[in-house]
Amino acid sequence: MRKPRVTYFDFAGSRGEEVRLAFVLAGVDFDDNRISREDFARLKPDFPFPYLPVLELDGHGVFSQTNAILRLVGRLYGLYPSDPYEAARHDEVMEAVEDLRHRILPTMRITDPVAKAAARDALARDFMPLWGRGVERLIGPGPFVGGDHPGVADIKLFLIEKWISSGGLDGFPQDMFEAFPKLTALANGIRRLPGVASRYAAAG
Repeated sequence: MRKPRVTYFDFAGSRGEEVRLAFVLAGVDFDDNRISREDFARLKPDFPFPYLPVLELDGHGVFSQTNAILRLVGRLYGLYPSDPYEAARHDEVMEAVEDLRHRILPTMRITDPVAKAAARDALARDFMPLWGRGVERLIGPGPFVGGDHPGVADIKLFLIEKWISSGGLDGFPQDMFEAFPKLTALANGIRRLPGVASRYAAAG
């Protein structure tokens, strides 16, 4: 059988990296198919929806929609709960990450620096503290959403925390999430997992 094939753009962030890290946590070798924007423009009519990532599984076809892919990988490799109520809590976390992304992404299209700074300041002041408190409640006793066992919901939280704390988004303080110790502990826990640590160490 062919290895699972993850197709996404050639950078280590956002939704495609979530799917890659799911396979890293599962210890499953996969084909990391990184494509250019030009490749995507040519190939997107062949995808289920005109965006990435997509996952191709031998004998099962091509899957789109990141959270659906993560739940599938999670079910296959023990990174997603079988209990429906616990699964719903993990789903809440995953959708919360998407909520935050959908708030941030429009600010990236603002060309006026003053307007962009004002929009991000409003997010940092009003929305993100509410978001962080909600996530803290969903994490529960920790260290991960599922207790001692990391899963796909943790991957999403790790990458959104990594994005904000990297300092790459002007207007969002790098230490913004320090007020949420469960979230930062979770992100650090994922960061220290051997497969994840070696992946980012190799990337420099």
